Amino acid sequence: MSMRPSAEMVEKIRGIPLYRDSLESGDFPILEKSVIARGFPGNWMTPELKEALDTGAAEFVLSTGTNHARMQLIRPPYFLLKSYYRLWSEHPDIAHTWVAGCPRVSITTVLATEHVARVNAKARGVQPAERPSLEDRRLDERTLYLNQRLDPALWSREDVGRMLDEIDQARATHPEGRYHLDCSSYHLAHLVLKAREWGLADRLPQPDSIVHAYEYTPDNVSRFLREHFACPIVDLFGSTELGYLYYSDRDGRYHPYLDQMRVELVPVEQGSTLYSLIVSSIRNPHMPLIRYRSGDCARTVDGTPDPARIARFCGREKELIRVGSTLVCHGDLDRWIGERASSVFLYRLRVGEGAAAELEYTTFDGSPIEGGALAEALAEHLELSVELVHREHIPIGKSGKYAWLHPDSRDH
Repeated sequence: MSMRPSAEMVEKIRGIPLYRDSLESGDFPILEKSVIARGFPGNWMTPELKEALDTGAAEFVLSTGTNHARMQLIRPPYFLLKSYYRLWSEHPDIAHTWVAGCPRVSITTVLATEHVARVNAKARGVQPAERPSLEDRRLDERTLYLNQRLDPALWSREDVGRMLDEIDQARATHPEGRYHLDCSSYHLAHLVLKAREWGLADRLPQPDSIVHAYEYTPDNVSRFLREHFACPIVDLFGSTELGYLYYSDRDGRYHPYLDQMRVELVPVEQGSTLYSLIVSSIRNPHMPLIRYRSGDCARTVDGTPDPARIARFCGREKELIRVGSTLVCHGDLDRWIGERASSVFLYRLRVGEGAAAELEYTTFDGSPIEGGALAEALAEHLELSVELVHREHIPIGKSGKYAWLHPDSRDH
């Protein structure tokens, strides 16, 4: 049985053309991205929204995308940033670093850095520089973006030295030299490895708190970061259109953060304990989403569809692939790898025609693994023989994020 929106939610969507039929019938089907895009923005337009767009209280943006089409959205300026700041300020493990005024240093995709540089250049009425200066990469008085290359595996010694210098410059603005590190977990792991490689590890100061919030964090990467950094490390789960919905504590357990939201878990297929997230949210006043399919998958601690008991976010629905009798998601493959090969860093699964699959991988130390146990486990789960192929480099995607599934892969 589907969840009905609350009375408060119903009031927030009155007058929005997209919801007219549902308000009349009382039936709210799952809202797909294709329905949002159809007739956009007219299907959202109200006199209040038009005024907000005219005054700058609302703006058009694009959702972030890893390997899929991006969706046009309407939201308040700095919507996701404000969601992040509020959660940071309230999180039981890291709120002290917000209160202490720690500067936020962000090491994530080059696209994020370029976006900040474009916004700053536009505000000054100039074209963004090809290599933006430190001030060009400052989002606000609290946040600075560091990365200026697409693929962190290709960072040079000069790149790493510059980023370490800029961390020191950010820390110097705090009376006690403290800072908060915001990152893509992959990018931070690359920075640690590069600093070690070039004898610069002592120049990477311990932050007072770390948040990774930009993409799925593999178990091995999480373990690697926790071994290197002594501070609390928190994962945030959310999206451009929704803000943040869940946060992890320093021990990795997830907690709901559902102010002005409700979440349903719907099986991706009949009988499955892998669930699609269906979100109702009025947190964004300009584009309230009722029973919206976010495109994300999750598993719970006990297999039940209880959104308060999510144990693992498992990647994107569009990346599910059927192999034998198994519907494989990123989270499941990652768990199988993490349980049997802790030194694997990056990986990419290729499932083609025939009875064999291939797992390309890199390692934290650069050496191939003794892969018998992993190959055996993957063969059992995937019902295919799996060849493990060690690589020195797995390229990052155009979005600045890693794909776990090779583009040549197909249902088998």
